[in-house]
Amino acid sequence: MNDFQPMTVSEEATADRPWLASLVGTNDTNTITLDLTKFTAGVHYDAGTLLQPRNALKSGLPLGKIDATGLYAPYAGPTSEVQTVTVTGTPTGGTYTLTFSGQTTAGIPYNATAAQVKTALEALSNVNPGDVTVAGGPHPGTAVTVTFVGQYLGDDQTQMTASAASLTGGTSPAVTVTTATAGGAATATDGTQTLAGFLCTESMFAPGSTKTSGALLWFGEVFAAKCPLPFDPTDVASTAPGVNIHYR
Repeated sequence: MNDFQPMTVSEEATADRPWLASLVGTNDTNTITLDLTKFTAGVHYDAGTLLQPRNALKSGLPLGKIDATGLYAPYAGPTSEVQTVTVTGTPTGGTYTLTFSGQTTAGIPYNATAAQVKTALEALSNVNPGDVTVAGGPHPGTAVTVTFVGQYLGDDQTQMTASAASLTGGTSPAVTVTTATAGGAATATDGTQTLAGFLCTESMFAPGSTKTSGALLWFGEVFAAKCPLPFDPTDVASTAPGVNIHYR
């Protein structure tokens, strides 16, 4: 006689949800309807491909509830400061520096990419990895935009200063910094300024759809730094009734 014993295995993994610090609360999620017109491709969801034509909302997105419709949309918390760095005078060599809150970067190449500017800023003692996102570039033809997130999310920042003293070539090369968006408190008034929870699992939807369903995590533990969008829990001014999220 074979001595085989029946066995049932139930396993739940967080490998594809690095922002989830504990499975506590994942069995108590609420089914919600999301307003897809409020979400942006490449930011809130990954667009489909030829082989996988459906779009995928990223799990871990912080959400708010629109008062007028009862639908859910991206949490519209405090505004991130955005500053623009522009190189003029068509330099052909050399470097420039940026100074943020008393700390000055090493030389940034005249033709730097967004990634190089980000690396230079994150090397400062007062900027941690993830405190800035940088887009645009490369210099000198295209400006770069620096968005302050992480520990600086929702804070009004003193405008960076720049030195073009080491740029060469071109005609009077210079670097200017301007503030495109001042950081500050949430400006939304439609209800999304109140944190309602996090999208618990990836949600798939067909291109052209305006609504889809999802699971809302309103109770549990979250690694804030690992959310798909920059998120600083210390900047959350209000949460929906019953929301109880602990952050690590």
